[in-house]
Amino acid sequence: MSTICETFFKGVKVKRLDDEGNSVNVYNKPVVVQLEYDPKGMLVKITEESEQKEFIVCKGSEFARVGRKGIIFKLSTETLLLTFASDEDSNQFTDAVMKIKADKSASVFSERTEESSASQYFQFYGYLSQQQNMMQDFIRTSTYQKAILDNPIDFSGKVILDVGAGSGILSFFAQQSGAKRVYAVEASSIAVHAAKLVAANNVDDVIKVLSGKIEEIQLPEQVDVIISEPMGYMLLNERMLETLIHARKFLKPGGKMFPSRGDLHVAPFTDEALYMEQFNKVNFWYQEYFHGVNLSSLRNPAMTEYFRQPIVDTFDINICTAKTQRHIIDFQTAHETDLHRIEIPLEFHMLQSGTVHGLAFWFDVAFIGSNVTVWLSTAPTQPLTHWYQVRCLLSQPIFAKQGQLLTGRVLMVANAKESYDVTITVQIEGTNTVSTNTLDLSSPIYRSESSVDLTGACWGVGLAVLLSAAVLCAEVFGYSMGIEWS
Repeated sequence: MSTICETFFKGVKVKRLDDEGNSVNVYNKPVVVQLEYDPKGMLVKITEESEQKEFIVCKGSEFARVGRKGIIFKLSTETLLLTFASDEDSNQFTDAVMKIKADKSASVFSERTEESSASQYFQFYGYLSQQQNMMQDFIRTSTYQKAILDNPIDFSGKVILDVGAGSGILSFFAQQSGAKRVYAVEASSIAVHAAKLVAANNVDDVIKVLSGKIEEIQLPEQVDVIISEPMGYMLLNERMLETLIHARKFLKPGGKMFPSRGDLHVAPFTDEALYMEQFNKVNFWYQEYFHGVNLSSLRNPAMTEYFRQPIVDTFDINICTAKTQRHIIDFQTAHETDLHRIEIPLEFHMLQSGTVHGLAFWFDVAFIGSNVTVWLSTAPTQPLTHWYQVRCLLSQPIFAKQGQLLTGRVLMVANAKESYDVTITVQIEGTNTVSTNTLDLSSPIYRSESSVDLTGACWGVGLAVLLSAAVLCAEVFGYSMGIEWS
């Protein structure tokens, strides 16, 4: 367990070494070296105006002691010699580095996640702009506050664990509800900012910000309630639900989970305009004389690629051609492995005739408290949230008549990109008409209809904030993503 505390070393001399070992001063005076938590290990910062430096110390970092007060770091672009003002400072700094180097543990998280994906994930959530995007989602934030404050019997005088605390906003709600102690666990660098917020609001006697992954930290005691906001779009993206379930190892028998369960809703939909929008993107690859080059051999791979992308947007519920089906995950009882492969059988009685272009998804979560149960819904019939809804297209739509039975399944298989490969299959019962498609949930297209007043629908979530966050998400994760207007 690591509490958040920035450590400063004053009077440090910094030299740069060349390949022959010759040295030159980087700064014309001793500087302040700052240590901060980083998901990969430890961040070393020098914020001098003349030349700012920062580098991460991790298990693979190369360093060596030089004399009593010196430490050499071999970085990717240069080699630095840090000479500390005292033996005590040098030893303290070295001890911090050795703790990072000596950590040989392999957690559940690291085993299930690609290192590059984890790095991008924590970098993304380390941005204050992304925290702002989520906090400004009025439906999200106010529903969490209501669920916590309206169930004081579950929080007053209790020990609380906030999993993936981010800015710490849920921890503040728990403190407002009378919590005795709150452990706010956060693995991204935003933990440093959360600790500042806690101190600035004079609640550091209640809220303890801990840096690290829930799979790797230890707590000094068991907790009465676990709070978290682990939902990705389509409920399961980012695989943080597994982290929430893993956190139950810290929960006292009979303890509560906020949220307590999640319902994933599925319905067939018809939307010719959306389908053609994706299909027409492939036309580029039909060209047989593009600057003298025949591109047509790539049109089939292009079709596969475009239709592997889920569409994240909002829509009118009337495009759904049957009543929804629901897949329930009980966070109090589910096991992490239950979420590695999820199969949802489908059976829809068609309420209207039309072309089925794919399946639409949204989710609800319930906070089941001792006083009241509060629901947070991302349904298209409810005020819009930053989760929107998700639609998975079929590359080969099928026509279904009113009264026919549409069967099939949704298969979600977890991958190391903190996401899922989603295979959807639909078939008209009693016929040979069947269509299937596999999508990459980590590679969405963010799309907004100009006819939708997002600012109003979000009750104060600014359109610019939402779209900028989508762009930031694409930049950080490398999504092959488009923001499109129709």
